[in-house]
Amino acid sequence: MTLSPAEWEAIRLSLLIGLAAVAWILPPGIAVAWWLARHQFRGKALVDGLIHLPLVLPPVVVGYLLLVGLGKQGVIGQWLYSSLGVSLPFTWQGAAVASGVMAFPLLVRALRLSLEAVDPKLEAAASTLGANRRRVFTTITLPLAVPGLLTGTVLAFARALSEFGATITFASNIPGETRTLPLALYTLIQTPGQETAATRLCILAIIIALLSLIASEWLARRTQQRLQERDAY
Repeated sequence: MTLSPAEWEAIRLSLLIGLAAVAWILPPGIAVAWWLARHQFRGKALVDGLIHLPLVLPPVVVGYLLLVGLGKQGVIGQWLYSSLGVSLPFTWQGAAVASGVMAFPLLVRALRLSLEAVDPKLEAAASTLGANRRRVFTTITLPLAVPGLLTGTVLAFARALSEFGATITFASNIPGETRTLPLALYTLIQTPGQETAATRLCILAIIIALLSLIASEWLARRTQQRLQERDAY
């Protein structure tokens, strides 16, 4: 299967944007998942619903909200542009932001479920031995929740790779800048005589998605086995 330079560029951009999206959502994703897993508070259901909203909203709506908020005239975007000279719309960084927002709920959900499975008694025991909160989290809680972290990270990466609606709304479909694999496929579908190229990209997208899911399952099982072996000793 021979790919054209434009198709290779779309794949490169997809990987770049996917990795950047996961990189920026990972720290807040870990913090939010831990907060939801370990705290009970009034309005928790509402907060949880807001976090998972991108999963049920049309992606175009998410892209439009990002455009309103992060555009040059937006509340946050205006400050970013005037203070830092940063403009996110219609850039690959903006595409990474849009993809990250859509992938964020998957990361939080997988990690939260894993954190809730960690026995709080282990954390309490570490605290009684003098470990502070940060040390308990980094040495007890997070290592035990690694399977969920890996699963959430891989799923978030796969979701970022496949993002279309929010990306095209917020970052547009610019060749060499924001035209990811889904956007390149969309462009080929709209172009007469490009059915073969569209089929190639479609098959490639399926392969990448399957590899991501297989990698997620393998990493989770492998990590779980290592934790069990460590506990056995």
